[in-house]
Amino acid sequence: MRVLFIGDIMGRTGREAVADFLPDLKYKRNIDICIANGENASGGLGMSIKAHRELSACGVDCFTMGNHTFSKREIISLLENGENIVRPANISPESPGRGMAVLNLPLGLRIGVINILGRVFMNEAVSDPFECAEETIVKAKAFTDIIVVDFHAEATSEKQAMGYYLDGTVSAVLGTHTHVQTADERILPKGSAYITDVGMCGASDSVLGMEIVIATARLVEPEIKHRFAVAKGKYQLCGCIIEIDELSGKARGIERICIRK
Repeated sequence: MRVLFIGDIMGRTGREAVADFLPDLKYKRNIDICIANGENASGGLGMSIKAHRELSACGVDCFTMGNHTFSKREIISLLENGENIVRPANISPESPGRGMAVLNLPLGLRIGVINILGRVFMNEAVSDPFECAEETIVKAKAFTDIIVVDFHAEATSEKQAMGYYLDGTVSAVLGTHTHVQTADERILPKGSAYITDVGMCGASDSVLGMEIVIATARLVEPEIKHRFAVAKGKYQLCGCIIEIDELSGKARGIERICIRK
């Protein structure tokens, strides 16, 4: 099985990158399923129903979210009714939606998709991500051994620790949130694919997908509240392709993808 996971889709520019690159990428690389982090897909904060439909039409089969999950309140209806979107499993259990989805694929195959939110430097009220990941994986294994975890976290140390903590119990632990693709993709000792951050889909010339001038001003003049704006212009699609053994659920390979225009 070949799984394509693409990183945080940043606003309209990120959606343009997905629309431009994804259909051809899925066809040429024989991708069985595409998973995308969509928490920034609309204006850089949250995901609207329109953006969800647009990206689904481009070939995204399942969406994960993050700390901006509820920035667009209309997402609640999708979380409550959609089968192809998951929010962090370790937020309040009373929150709309679910932290795990099991998707049916051709030939009787199934894949579990889990979303976990980190705690270090995140300022989010969430439960222990390690304990939650363990508990959610047990639930997913009742249906399939092919499991992909999106760990939406800030600290590289927390992400690496999660990778080793889950090694051998899932097919892949993939980091999102920081928007900068890391060059540490590998198969961990017990068979799980890992990368600290898959990168983002958005403007190539930007600060994490945002306009350079505004993002810089927020740092130079912290006393002034400059409003973020999604950058335009040349764009990129970043992610990774994971090859998974269908019988064992172990990863056979992981390849970084970064396409620019």
